[in-house]
Amino acid sequence: MGKLFGTDGIRGVANTYPMDVETAVSAGRAIAHHVKSTDGDKKVIVIGQDTRLSGDMIAQAVAAGICSAGLDVSFLGVLPTPAVAFITARLGAAAGVVISASHNPFYDNGIKVFDDHGYKLSDDAESSIEMLMDNGGAGASLRTDPHGMGQCRPIQNAGDRYLKFLVQSFPHLTLSGRTVVLDCANGATFGVAPELFQRLGARVIPMFCEPDGININDGCGSQHPQAMAACVVDNQADLGLAFDGDGDRLIAVDENGIVLTGDQVMAVCARDLASKNQLRNQAVVCTVMSNMGFHQAMKKLGLTVHTTQVGDRYVMQEMLARDAVLGGEDSGHLIFRDKHTTGDGMLAAIRLLDAVQSAGRPLSELARIMTVFPQVLINVDVRSKPDLKSLPEIGQVIDRVQKQLGEQGRVLVRYSGTQPQCRVMVEGPDRALTTDCCELIAAVVRKVLG
Repeated sequence: MGKLFGTDGIRGVANTYPMDVETAVSAGRAIAHHVKSTDGDKKVIVIGQDTRLSGDMIAQAVAAGICSAGLDVSFLGVLPTPAVAFITARLGAAAGVVISASHNPFYDNGIKVFDDHGYKLSDDAESSIEMLMDNGGAGASLRTDPHGMGQCRPIQNAGDRYLKFLVQSFPHLTLSGRTVVLDCANGATFGVAPELFQRLGARVIPMFCEPDGININDGCGSQHPQAMAACVVDNQADLGLAFDGDGDRLIAVDENGIVLTGDQVMAVCARDLASKNQLRNQAVVCTVMSNMGFHQAMKKLGLTVHTTQVGDRYVMQEMLARDAVLGGEDSGHLIFRDKHTTGDGMLAAIRLLDAVQSAGRPLSELARIMTVFPQVLINVDVRSKPDLKSLPEIGQVIDRVQKQLGEQGRVLVRYSGTQPQCRVMVEGPDRALTTDCCELIAAVVRKVLG
């Protein structure tokens, strides 16, 4: 079968392996068997999804597998990924499953799993599920008898429960008099995000809130904030907030239409939390993709930065180990562990607005805390993913570029955990040199692996 779980669950093109009905049924059955073996007292698994055309198909298939293994399913419908994590823990469910491919195009889909406390599964837990799928996930050994089969039922008002949690998390915050542009990516936040910021008192200008199954992330959302940036300027809004398809990422735009990176948002929030003595252990967690400018900004604040591999679940694991309350990725996955168990775009947006309110200054001024080093990222399609250290031609060009940049830049070459791509990232002192260096490495990667 090969390894199914990547950086963020199982992912692939819908209706083809591994994102076909047969594999989804097997996954559901294996997930149910895994949670029964670790906590046999909990009998329900909740399932939520984003707005993709294939969402119903995959959700129903996973549910069929779960029921065949003897657990019940509670359907949440279309709901952001972090909301599913919250509902899982709040209801005392055995696990939570999200059917989503995050920021990917509509034709992709995925299966993410949360444990009963609302945390993403560990590598060991995912390996256990994969082994069950290999050794009988589609066979009789994991099926229950006819008397023990599970049932499916919907959960009403799940979105409203989550909105109440978010509002109550910041009881002092009021956005009266502020204008906020929201880009919901035609995804899972299209119904709840505008309602959230209206409840907080803001004047809301919603964008891309009309999902049709195929327009999710299409020229919009956290990956494409340009239209939102123009709308912010045209309407003289205070800022813009863009989410990805499943609502666990945030990309912000200041009042001048300038797009902030996830690192910049995290830096603004870090300073705000530190000023309020709410940044436990003076620690912040980021990944290897975070910009050099972020590290410099945190050093000036006297904060300690801990770095992990790419993936917000690895960020959370390090946050737990360091007892940190703030962590995230430059892509916009931001985790506030004092409030939630996973990355949450809407929660990050509220926290950012809270920082703006507390400072009494516009977002453009707060963002100056961090100077962003020019960064170029090129994604190279690859046929396979052999260990990069075993490829001398790639290693040589990386070493050559790193020596050229010295202390004024860095190189990071890694495989995507969700797509058949090799990501080549270079940071440097100026845009032209950085681009040249990145293109040089990408050309060699394309030659060797493309």
